[in-house]
Amino acid sequence: MYNFSHLKQKIKNMREHLKNELSGIRTGRATPALLDNIRVDLYGSKMPINQIAAVSMEDARTLRISPYDIGQIIETEKAITNSNLGVSVLVDEKGIRIFFPELTEEVRQTLIKLVKEKVEKTRIALRNERDNTWADIQKKEKNKEISEDDKFRYKEEMQKIIDDENKNFEMMTEKKEREIKN
Repeated sequence: MYNFSHLKQKIKNMREHLKNELSGIRTGRATPALLDNIRVDLYGSKMPINQIAAVSMEDARTLRISPYDIGQIIETEKAITNSNLGVSVLVDEKGIRIFFPELTEEVRQTLIKLVKEKVEKTRIALRNERDNTWADIQKKEKNKEISEDDKFRYKEEMQKIIDDENKNFEMMTEKKEREIKN
């Protein structure tokens, strides 16, 4: 019996990575997850915003960042500005307000293109894992650890796992595209 647990674990990691990547692409609404990929240079290391500040929503298109240490406002503002999120940043006495403008049709199309690029990179990684698993199955058959019939049965089983995950990637893509378009 061939053990697909390594392949399944790699696929799970790819799915989580893709979810994180897609959550960082903004839609028409402001969400704290949009700031997850921004790192602030503090104390000689890069730290995520959610570890140095409280992030909350003021309304559908505004986020409030309240740093735990008020001296971190300037570095936090700089990190957000340099992130190229296309937002307006305003510093006030309570912290930082981030305003997300309405998405234009051109920006929506660019974001959808970005989503498709990220999904395609993940699919390439999935194909590479499929190829590695297939090479391992062939090696086991060559070393007489499994029969030729088993080799083809495992290939079909592996392909079903890959096809199911490709369907998951497709559903994630469609969901994100709907979020961007609305």
